[in-house]
This record gives sequence, structure tokens and C-alpha cells, in this order.
Amino acid sequence: MSQGTGHYYVPAPSKWPIVGSSALFFLGFGAAMTMNKIPAGYYMLGIGFAILIYMLFGWFGEVARESEEGKYGKQEDKSFRWGMSWFIFSEVMFFCAFFGALFYMRVLSIPWLADVNHDLLWPNFTADWPTAGPGITEKFTPMGAWGLPAFNTFLLLTSGVTVTLAHWALKQNRRPALKMWLLATVLLGFTFLACQIYEYGHAYADLNLKMTSGAYGSTFFMLTGFHGFHVTLGAIMLTVIYFRCAAGHFKPEHHFGFEGVAWYWHFVDVVWLGLFIFVYLL
Repeated sequence: MSQGTGHYYVPAPSKWPIVGSSALFFLGFGAAMTMNKIPAGYYMLGIGFAILIYMLFGWFGEVARESEEGKYGKQEDKSFRWGMSWFIFSEVMFFCAFFGALFYMRVLSIPWLADVNHDLLWPNFTADWPTAGPGITEKFTPMGAWGLPAFNTFLLLTSGVTVTLAHWALKQNRRPALKMWLLATVLLGFTFLACQIYEYGHAYADLNLKMTSGAYGSTFFMLTGFHGFHVTLGAIMLTVIYFRCAAGHFKPEHHFGFEGVAWYWHFVDVVWLGLFIFVYLL
């Protein structure tokens, strides 16, 4: 045990890394085959997702049991915090790449394509944003900031408040309040996803805004789509944490599993604020 002795807990050899690698193998080949319209790709994707779900339940369940058995102390807690911090930093860099692509197009490449040196190539192209880019004649309507995007912003900001209230309740050992605020966070997260699904349907059906809508369409769906994927992961993690809290897990002085998910959710909130400002509003 690590408590009091300074000993770092080392688990027994685990099967889960190879199980996860097998899932990625099937998912990778399945995705490639599906994109090339090979029927077997769908079966490989199904097998890959099944193995992945099995791994997630098994591995995370094992870690949760080890934590509840008191095998993790201060040294393990420090390792988990550093690991989660670097993971979130990698996610920040991931989104910085997409925001950088948006900046490059809006501030640099679009004006270059419309300047006098390119007038012979694209004589009718102007440096206005949003645009599909030169040579694309299909019209679309950009997604406005007010309405559903603003409502989604309200949902995520509110969820950031509720998860903080849940954290405070956990630190004060107020279990009913913890479960209430955490459940509210979960519901807000899934409501956000439902609204985004509706928004995508509206974009395709009413605005003719698609992934193929050139510069604007590709950056819009890549940024909002990857953010939606991260919200999905965060909402699933929050759901797992909620059921763990309902089962009596976590203590006021030892609850990094809760904190790590809360960090991730606040990261998702901050990224959405950037999206709302630079993708929808400006």
C-alpha cells in the first residue's frame, strides 16, 4: 500500500493494452474498408467497437476497484493528475491546429486569392467571409450565432456551473446535492448534443451548408464536429461518474476520478466559447 509507506502501487500484468490494440486494429481496417465501399468493413467496425467497449468497461472498472480498495495514495494521485494534465494539453494543441487553419484561411489565404496578382485566375472572387472559396459556385447560407448556437452556449456554460457545484458538494460530503448537480450536468450535456444534431440537420436541409461547402463548410463541420465528439465523450464520462457517486464512490479527500472528468468538461466549455466567437459570431 502507498498510504503511509511511500510505496508506489504497481498492478499485476494486464491484458487490457493488447485488447485495446486489437480494437484499434479492427477499427482502423474497418474504417479503411468502409470508405472504399468494401462490405466486410462494416463487420470489422462492429467487431472493433465491441472489443473497445469491452476494454473500456473492463479496464476502467478494474481501476475503479483498485481505487476503492485503497491501493492508490498520494504518489498515484500525483501521477494521475500529471497524466490528465498532459492529455488535456494534447487536446488543446489538437484544437489549436483547427483554429490555426481557420485563421490562416480567413486572414491570409482568402485575401491572397482575391488580390490583384490572382485576378486573372479568379476574376470574380472577393475576400469576403464566409466563403466557399474560389471556383465553387454552389450557394449556401452561413450558420448564424444567435438562436440555437447561443442556446447551446448557455447550456454548456450552465453545465460548467453545475459540475462545479457538484464538486463543492463532494468536498463537503453532501451526497444528495452531489448527485443532483451531477445529474443536471449530464442532462445539460446530452441536451447540447441533441441540439447540435438538430443544428446539423437544419444546416444540410435548409441552409445547403455541408462538408463540401468549401472553406467555410469544411472548417465549420470539422471544428464543431470534433467538439461534439468531445462533448459526447465527456457526457459519457460524467454518466459513469454519476453512477459511481450513486454507488457511494469517492471521498471528500480522495476523488481524482471525479476531478479529472470535471477538468475535461471545463476544457470542453472553453473550447466551445472559442467556437462560438470565431466560428459563429465573427
